[in-house]
Amino acid sequence: MLGVALDVHYEEKQATVAAVTFDAWNAPSAKAEYVSTMPYSPAEYEPGQFYKRELPYLTGLLSVIPDTPTVVVVDGYVWLGPQRRGLGMYLHDSLGGNTPVVGVAKRSFAGNNAIQITRGKSQTPLWVTAQGMAPQAAASYIGYMAGPYRIPTLLKRVDQLCRGLVTPLP
Repeated sequence: MLGVALDVHYEEKQATVAAVTFDAWNAPSAKAEYVSTMPYSPAEYEPGQFYKRELPYLTGLLSVIPDTPTVVVVDGYVWLGPQRRGLGMYLHDSLGGNTPVVGVAKRSFAGNNAIQITRGKSQTPLWVTAQGMAPQAAASYIGYMAGPYRIPTLLKRVDQLCRGLVTPLP
């Protein structure tokens, strides 16, 4: 297995995209880490079109990871609701429909069809959606990820990497 968790952060005129790879859902640390900073000129906000902002950065970073992932985890939704595509579904399509994509959202989206899970002692759920694997299996895997808190350790790590809060592994 080669899992890849991805996240993007924007600041003024640059976007920083990060990835952590892992070889087991319960891996306590990343196998490898990747960070790339690229110019960013924000497009006008279009409701339901958020993927247009992030997809180019995610696919760009995935193209430099030497091995093909067997699953990709994104910060956000794969499906926003029945028949409403989210960022993860657009990523799934851009990967040829062959790589499962799991979306982990920190906030509820009105009308979503996500599976809610709670982790650690938190009472606040995460919302999990997926394409290319059963959504219930995806939710179980996210629940199984390492870390005692609401956000799994590797998902927190990729968030911190793209925000420049931690230094990537050598």
